[in-house]
Amino acid sequence: MALRVAQEPMFLLGRGKKVEDPVTDIPPLEQHPRRRIALLVEPTPFTHVSGYSNRFKEMLRFLKAGGDDAEVITPDDTPERPNNFLGMPITYIKGFRLPLYKQVQLTLDLGLEAFRRLRDRKPDLIHGVAPGFFVVPAIIYARLLNVPLVISYHTHLPNYASQYVKIPGLRQFCVKLAEWYLPLALNYADLTLATSPELQQQLTALGCKNVEVWRKGIDTEVFAPSYNASNAAMRAALSDNQPGRPLLLYVGRLGEEKNIQLIKGVLERIPEARLAIVGSGPAEPMLRAHFKGMDVKFMGLLTGEALSRAYAAADVFVMPSESETLGFVVLEAMASQVPPVGARAGGIPNLVRDGENGYLFTPGDVDELTARVRTLLNDNKLRTKMGEAGREETLKWNWKAATSVLRNLQYTRAERHFAERMLERAQRHERIFGWITKLWEAVGGAPAPPALRTMPNASGFAV
Repeated sequence: MALRVAQEPMFLLGRGKKVEDPVTDIPPLEQHPRRRIALLVEPTPFTHVSGYSNRFKEMLRFLKAGGDDAEVITPDDTPERPNNFLGMPITYIKGFRLPLYKQVQLTLDLGLEAFRRLRDRKPDLIHGVAPGFFVVPAIIYARLLNVPLVISYHTHLPNYASQYVKIPGLRQFCVKLAEWYLPLALNYADLTLATSPELQQQLTALGCKNVEVWRKGIDTEVFAPSYNASNAAMRAALSDNQPGRPLLLYVGRLGEEKNIQLIKGVLERIPEARLAIVGSGPAEPMLRAHFKGMDVKFMGLLTGEALSRAYAAADVFVMPSESETLGFVVLEAMASQVPPVGARAGGIPNLVRDGENGYLFTPGDVDELTARVRTLLNDNKLRTKMGEAGREETLKWNWKAATSVLRNLQYTRAERHFAERMLERAQRHERIFGWITKLWEAVGGAPAPPALRTMPNASGFAV
């Protein structure tokens, strides 16, 4: 049976409502006619492992199911890169790697490979990604080609500037610079997608316009408690062959901004507990030194069934990061029926209902974090109850619904904003050329030449 078409977005963003509503009607996936969509994304979602990459792969999967003709333009020089994704073409362009973070490849498209591909393919809509470098060419190309532009925003720059710039004074300058840059760049988009209501509010407060929330999703078959059946081998691996001890789990990028080092205080206060860390990143050497001599197992990157089993094997999932714009790993732990304890910051409070499907703690407060973890470890019934509540919550969110909202409601609103912008530009040009024509005729006493009466259709960068 077809679902009713929503007349308004399900989370009235920009109108005061903070929390997404999973119950509101979702339009049929195929409702809008086919579009040609170009995704300009860095780092690549195909060989870079993260919740971010999962979001894009699921988006592409359901854009195709909805009838769209999508393609991806991305930098990736790794031998593992695929030739296509589910039959959708991938155009690889030249990029570069940052000296301090060589795991990802970025690009400015200095060879104009992406521009030539877009010019030849003539997409109906460009979807760019921020923050990063590729978003700048995406803005320029959308203007030159007169194509609606959607920018999805995934990592909050001011938070990273505050975390990584250590020099006082320079840190504040970089934060202010990021806050100045964001509306400057994002307001070139016809629609900006934030990954949580909290991030949407932060961007709006900085002066960003037309900001909505990109609905979250989770594959509850890939992440499920069923993977804990016959899971002794994974439990043994995560616990370094001590499966009977309480097991805490962190999954995600190993970056300084994730505050993983805070968990050391938990292990010192709960010495019977062990910690397994799944993921990689630039802070790994620092973290290995920080946890040296403690009961911590670094598992490296896990994917596929191994990752599903790792989640399901844990007793408590710990997320001390204050910079999560959404926190897909928290959602994945909840889908695996493992209760999370997360910082009351960023997008995590949008996922965790404190005391119902997990716990929140004051950012940086190791005593409160320890107390929450200890409560769950000491009460099996409570841990099971919260795990089941978290699993139930994730069943409300799926990628088909998220992409249906994206292609039928949000892309459509971007096209409407684009049309309004084009009309405003045409009217502005008409006024300007009207004034010039009147001035010519008043001064010269003769009709203006036809060239002055013809309004050019030039691309412009006024926002």
